Amino acid sequence: MTVVRLSGARYAYEDGPVVLDGVDLALAEGRATALLGRNGSGKTTLLRLLSGGLRPDAGRLLLADEPVTYDRAGLTRLRTTVQLVVQDPDDQLFAASVEQDVSFGPMNLRLPEEEVRARVEEALAALDITALRDRPTHLLSYGQRKRAAIAGAVAMRPRVLILDEPTAGLDPHGQERLLDVLARLRETGTTVVMATHDVDLALRWADDAAVLAPDGLRTGPVAELLTDRALLDAARLRRPWGTAVGALLRAHGLLGAGDPVPLTAEDLAGLHPAQAPSPDRSG
Repeated sequence: MTVVRLSGARYAYEDGPVVLDGVDLALAEGRATALLGRNGSGKTTLLRLLSGGLRPDAGRLLLADEPVTYDRAGLTRLRTTVQLVVQDPDDQLFAASVEQDVSFGPMNLRLPEEEVRARVEEALAALDITALRDRPTHLLSYGQRKRAAIAGAVAMRPRVLILDEPTAGLDPHGQERLLDVLARLRETGTTVVMATHDVDLALRWADDAAVLAPDGLRTGPVAELLTDRALLDAARLRRPWGTAVGALLRAHGLLGAGDPVPLTAEDLAGLHPAQAPSPDRSG
């Protein structure tokens, strides 16, 4: 089921060039979508259109197949369904403590105090930052600030969680912790959209890909789009490590045509290659 959809969306900043034109993008319930494209391709603009932060100059944003209205009631309805977490957590965190920041959204919905407390506890636990609830936000590490910003969005219990470059600036351990959090959220039916430059991450994490290329937005299964050399070249994206290694292994008879390509170094180490012909060692 489609939760939110952009249809024929166009957007240009004031006195600037057209950034997006004729964009169609549907987000299905419980799916993970990776949004990819070169710098300046319009990824952040697209995320803000999806979350209601920007209004398309043409086309429509639909929520459950109903056009979004940009009055207070319409935006409140949208933001209880779709939440955007921006790239820099310092642009999102503003309260004195983690708990106060996470509680801001639910309180702004005028929910009962008991409901607000329940949502805050749930979000802090989901992001594994319960122990940081009283910590001043300015004393958090970068990774902790990232998780606190996401917790604020999770406390709204959105059906769609949109993240702009969430792994940027995180070390490998921090990235894996964040991906574990996103996996748990998806198990509850949350749709997750992640803008990223990391094609390897996109290939192993996402169900679907949305690639911004000069001729427009291409969408489809992630394994299909990220093996399309022409599309990757047009979008100035490099070929994913897994597909490059898989092609090399197949060329040398070490991987069967129907075998999945390795997506991580651990996958490669545990690979059971197809039986290649033994070299003739007779004199």
